[in-house]
Amino acid sequence: MRGFIILVVWLAVAVLPVPALAQVQDTEALRRELEQLRRQQEQYQKTIEALSERLKRLELQTRPATSQPPATGVPPAAGAPPAAGALTPPAPVVQAPGSLPTSPSSPSALDLLSPRQPFSLYQQRGAGQLLFDVGISGDFIGNITQRNVQKAQDGTFSGQENRFFPREIELSLFGQIDPYARADVRIEAGQESAGEESGVNLAEATITLLALPWGTQAKIGQMRNRYGWSNVIHEHDLPWVDRPDVYRIFFGDEGLVESGGEATWVPDFLPFYLEVLGGVFDGDNETAFGFGRLTAPLATGRVRAFFELTDTMGLQIGTSVASGETPDRLRSTLVGYDVKYKLRPENWLHPLLTLSSEGIYSIREVENGVGDKRTRDRFGAYGWAEVQPWRRWAMGTRYDWTQYPTNPGHQWAVEPYLTFMPSEFLRFRAAYKHTERSNREGFDLNGGSGRIMDEWIFQATFILGAHPAHPF
Repeated sequence: MRGFIILVVWLAVAVLPVPALAQVQDTEALRRELEQLRRQQEQYQKTIEALSERLKRLELQTRPATSQPPATGVPPAAGAPPAAGALTPPAPVVQAPGSLPTSPSSPSALDLLSPRQPFSLYQQRGAGQLLFDVGISGDFIGNITQRNVQKAQDGTFSGQENRFFPREIELSLFGQIDPYARADVRIEAGQESAGEESGVNLAEATITLLALPWGTQAKIGQMRNRYGWSNVIHEHDLPWVDRPDVYRIFFGDEGLVESGGEATWVPDFLPFYLEVLGGVFDGDNETAFGFGRLTAPLATGRVRAFFELTDTMGLQIGTSVASGETPDRLRSTLVGYDVKYKLRPENWLHPLLTLSSEGIYSIREVENGVGDKRTRDRFGAYGWAEVQPWRRWAMGTRYDWTQYPTNPGHQWAVEPYLTFMPSEFLRFRAAYKHTERSNREGFDLNGGSGRIMDEWIFQATFILGAHPAHPF
């Protein structure tokens, strides 16, 4: 019995210190972890302070003596989206389209004359990396129509009836030149008629000055003019297979593309987004103008407003004007309107419904053959509706109606289509287009007839590399 009592006492003495010993070990481990976290926090703080000091030095190096402190927002440049994958310096206005502006303090005359201070440029890009973005897009078209339309060569793609061909292969180079300017260069190749080799030409080459006085920006070079909404969009980015008839008839197959310069101003004191634009160009467009001299330049203007109706609905309206001279020194003026509405349900990544319309009213002087001048007024427009119930599928219809700028008569067309997008870089589209013209005269080359046309059109488009986003 005595031996049993001694054994119990020995076990109690041996077991009882175990919890206390475990607690001591846990305390030491926590203390070591806490000390390690303190050292890491001190290292992080030193890194943050070093980076902040470096940022201050870089900003002081790039800041003009009379400039204001950097803005706190980086909105896209007026009328042009930011380059994909690139740091974008701020536009003169911090206000985003459709948002309420902040209440600015009253600027002095010196503030208005001083350029806005942009942010530092490409601080996060490593050595050997390009300071611009590169992208390639390809657009292929196939169409089937009647033989008499092919004979007359009056289809939507004149000279390419009943063929499959590369319409546009585009190389895009774009990015920041320095904190105050960016550049865009686009080179195109495409087959214009059957049997010909694909020609290469300069589509666009521009410099955009981002931080001019009075909150303005300027763009110079060769460009797709910002006349209306759809003229600035390249063929592969159009929401339809082809350009609306009103643009092709009033400006030619390529639309309005000119060399010159334009300036934009976005006031920051309005409760909605407003952009005012004015430009001066050579006037080379042979369909609408054609004089091609700055002594009698092509003058353009545009006013565009955006309204955020609700969190899910947006409305953009605009009006445009272009006035120049023909080779005979006769005045040609085109006044246009554009309106676009989008409905995007909450938490959707794409719009459910898009509605749009554009119209052009042409006022053109012509000679009647005996030396007298007269004015011919012509009008054309289109209406478009598209629904996209699924992210990869969209369907829509466009209706065109337009008169001819100098000849009598008119034409109308209806074009339903279906679009499938496996990804944002690949798109397939099928369309049917029915066109009727009021007369056959002028559309009867080689004894054919393009007065009534039925066309089945297929489109395939791809994008490689960077591609800038498009505005609303």
